[in-house]
Amino acid sequence: MFDHVGFGVTDLAASKAFFLQALAPLGVVVVMEGPYGVGLGPKNKPSLWLHESREKPAPLHLAFVAANRAQVDAFHRAALAAGGRDNGAPGLRSQYHPNYYGAFVIGPDGHNVEAVCHKPGA
Repeated sequence: MFDHVGFGVTDLAASKAFFLQALAPLGVVVVMEGPYGVGLGPKNKPSLWLHESREKPAPLHLAFVAANRAQVDAFHRAALAAGGRDNGAPGLRSQYHPNYYGAFVIGPDGHNVEAVCHKPGA
């Protein structure tokens, strides 16, 4: 449904560094950058846009697709190393469906950032 999502952050440099490190296991890189902010995504497609905001944004839940459970695990480790706060270790969330494997961290502006794989384990 979405082509891209953008939102303001209180410290663009810190948020850019956090999201790049946390989402690196999912293949996310800087695709575009300029006075309008920074566009992140895989394969030359900016899907996540960050821009500096004077106001603290309301916390969001951002869930990113992982190709497999190993990527979810790697995301969680990378996000914690980037300064994220644990909000749910990697694991099955059978309350959603039997193969829902996700991990959650709280990012710099209080956003709940998740990586999720919907495929059965290997």
